[in-house]
Amino acid sequence: MKLAGKAAIVTGGGTGVGRATALALAERGCDVLVNYSRSAAEAEATAAEIRARGAKGVAMQGDVADDAACRALVARALEAFGRLDVLVNNAATTSFVPHDQMERVTDADWERIFSVNVKGPFQCVRAAREALAQGEGGVVVNVSSVAGLIGTGSSIPYCASKAALNVMTVIFARALGPKIRVNAVAPGFITGRWLREGLGEPVYESLKGALEQRLALRRVCEPEDVRDAILALIEADLVTGQVLPVDGGMTIAV
Repeated sequence: MKLAGKAAIVTGGGTGVGRATALALAERGCDVLVNYSRSAAEAEATAAEIRARGAKGVAMQGDVADDAACRALVARALEAFGRLDVLVNNAATTSFVPHDQMERVTDADWERIFSVNVKGPFQCVRAAREALAQGEGGVVVNVSSVAGLIGTGSSIPYCASKAALNVMTVIFARALGPKIRVNAVAPGFITGRWLREGLGEPVYESLKGALEQRLALRRVCEPEDVRDAILALIEADLVTGQVLPVDGGMTIAV
């Protein structure tokens, strides 16, 4: 897909991978709706940067766990841009609970994580399906995690949610082709606020340093590394139903 003149929704688009992706789309001439749940100031700033790059940029609050919010995002994108070609399902949540401390995992953890990380992408794809299928067709990229491939991550519910998203990516690709391609990226450790705040500074730095010594490429992900993989999947016209690890070699570490 050539992105000039196209339009996209990026959920969780105000910070981290979402922000990096939204700005890169704009640099290629794509209008972008930046969805956010809580990061209003960051999302508005990202939308302003999109506009500064010559594309249309709109920030819109909405919890992807709410089906009505997902449908409203699509309606707003069509109102603002007149079309929808790309959906990047980046919004996610977790709880930081060591895997061996299962008594600490609550029903609320399971419900919230699956509502955002699994139901959210499903609801966004369902809401966007008709618009994405217009013309030459559209593209969906789900932001998953190596947690869904190798079972390492912030909590058991988080790992399970990303495994579910990986399988759902394949199902979507079968169900929505040939008009809509659906793929996923599966990042490893990503630098930034999300893990820094969730793990706490000492653990964050310790884990980052340990991974940088173990990984085949000797470095962890920056948001821009994941952004580049997302863009590659958007632009690769014969790729669908794939989950692409972006992890510096985490999935092959021994």
